[in-house]
Amino acid sequence: MSLVEVKVPDIGDFAEVSVIEVLVKPGDAIKAEQSLITVESDKASMEIPSSHAGVVKEMKVKVGDKVKEGSVVLVVESAEAVVAAAAPAAPGAAVPPPPPVPQGASSSGAPQASAGGAASKTAMAPVASTYAGGADIECDMLVLGAGPGGYSAAFRAADLGMKTVIVERYATLGGVCLNVGCIPSKALLHVAAVMDEVSHFESLGISYGKPAVDLDKLRAHKSKVVGKLTGGLAAMAKMRKVTVVRGLGSFMDANHLEVEETSGTAQEKTGKKQTIKFKYCIIAAGSQAVHLPFMPADPRVVDSTGALELGGNPKRMLILGGGIIGLEMGTVYSTLGARLDVVEMLDGLMQGADRDLVRVWQKMNTPRFDNIMLKTKTVGAQATKDGILVSFEGEQAPKEPQLYDLVLQAVGRSPNGKKIGAEKAGVAVSDRGFIPVDIQMRTNVPHIFAIGDIVGQPMLAHKAVHEAHVAAEVACGDMTGDAELKSAAFNARVIPSVAYTDPEVAWVGLTEDQAKAEGIAIKKGHFPWTASGRAIANTRDEGFTKLLFDAKTHRILGGGIVGTHAGDMIGEVALAIEMGADEIDIGKTIHPHPTLGESIGMAAEIAHGTCTDVPPARK
Repeated sequence: MSLVEVKVPDIGDFAEVSVIEVLVKPGDAIKAEQSLITVESDKASMEIPSSHAGVVKEMKVKVGDKVKEGSVVLVVESAEAVVAAAAPAAPGAAVPPPPPVPQGASSSGAPQASAGGAASKTAMAPVASTYAGGADIECDMLVLGAGPGGYSAAFRAADLGMKTVIVERYATLGGVCLNVGCIPSKALLHVAAVMDEVSHFESLGISYGKPAVDLDKLRAHKSKVVGKLTGGLAAMAKMRKVTVVRGLGSFMDANHLEVEETSGTAQEKTGKKQTIKFKYCIIAAGSQAVHLPFMPADPRVVDSTGALELGGNPKRMLILGGGIIGLEMGTVYSTLGARLDVVEMLDGLMQGADRDLVRVWQKMNTPRFDNIMLKTKTVGAQATKDGILVSFEGEQAPKEPQLYDLVLQAVGRSPNGKKIGAEKAGVAVSDRGFIPVDIQMRTNVPHIFAIGDIVGQPMLAHKAVHEAHVAAEVACGDMTGDAELKSAAFNARVIPSVAYTDPEVAWVGLTEDQAKAEGIAIKKGHFPWTASGRAIANTRDEGFTKLLFDAKTHRILGGGIVGTHAGDMIGEVALAIEMGADEIDIGKTIHPHPTLGESIGMAAEIAHGTCTDVPPARK
């Protein structure tokens, strides 16, 4: 017997995450791959699995602790210190699983594995099934899932000459993002932003009457926006001769997929089935919203999809989870008249962003909330005639249960890796449902790739699209022998994040909090928008732009922006990091005046000591 420290594996873009649940205790017998703790980032929660089997001797973490790669979770008494490895493949098909895919960059610029890959390092590679029957459709490339990653993969494969089929369970292409996520939420957020902006114009001498909200027309506007985009995707699929098969896909073996046809607007099965034979496959099956088991099945309890339906006009609304998705939808409902409560288990809202960015947002948005309950969790809920009665526990929990007209569950998303029969294809899937991939997005089965939410954090559409192009190009390179395509790899240094609230909060690369935690010496350029002519003219000078540079090399490591249109500007900071730009590169790039974008150049000038738009630095 030996004592072994079980540590947090590589958790991708997040240098530090918070422990929100401890799943084991001293004395428990645990298995390799068994989940030990649950941690939470700004986008989702994830479970950290054990690398060893044995008996828990000592816990090293508790709820509320912050952990990162290498942090010791617990000490286990193990009969043999063996990290779970891939099971042997079937005779004649021995293919070792590849290392996890880099999904971001550390402060030093070295690639980091995704959270999905990290959680999947102990995933077992199952023995693939064998299917000897016929097929209704044959293709070079099969793409499972038609979200931003899926349709991008299919279109790129088709553009490269591969006969391509895309399988999607819903009636239209676009996945969660276009149909019930990013796009419809932004359509509603735009309406809310205009309503909020107009309400301030009286102080400028322009008065409007109180807005009258027609929910039917607002829903129709949202649907029109979605329809325009999804209709465009359908047309592009047709132009590229991509075959679209509607239904739920499940692997039969490593080269066959069974599709159960679905109909209507959701996933009603018709009973009809088709079999598709493929040479290559890209899994883009995405994720789904996490639902808390104790919440009642009631139309007044919704996830983000349900919230976007605008089923009513609640007077009092509870947001479970203080992350981006919940706060965005809360903004919409607040502008439409709801009073908000938010409950968050951690010590701050919008985790992942630097606190100085979030403080600006919170100062402007506090009037929307009756209660912001931090370090508090929801412990029970009951559906009553008058509303949903919710009980809380924690530092800022109200003493009595609270009654709400609408409860939004926004506590993260979980990957769909366990729902597609991946084991029959021999594809390794982690305990959490993530699929580990290498830098070329290959799974442990060389001709099957995976992209997007299903391979790990961050669960963002713009990440999935770039992964999609890599997977399609590598597969085509394999098929055609094209060395250039075959060498494609996903090696992005950074992936930007944006909260499309008002004001918007956007950040990319190293944060100031991470730099402090890791002892990285930085130079900071902080440009307040109170010195921006455009921000003042817009009467929106509450924000600022912040850039972080390496103290020795002067190269940019990260940046954050809070203010209107922050999300539209953060791409320049991401580009600067990718290109290895320094203070002078950015500061001497001429930005148009007067714009909000010139605040990026001025932040660089402040770091360099050459900015003339702010008072001189104290000497």
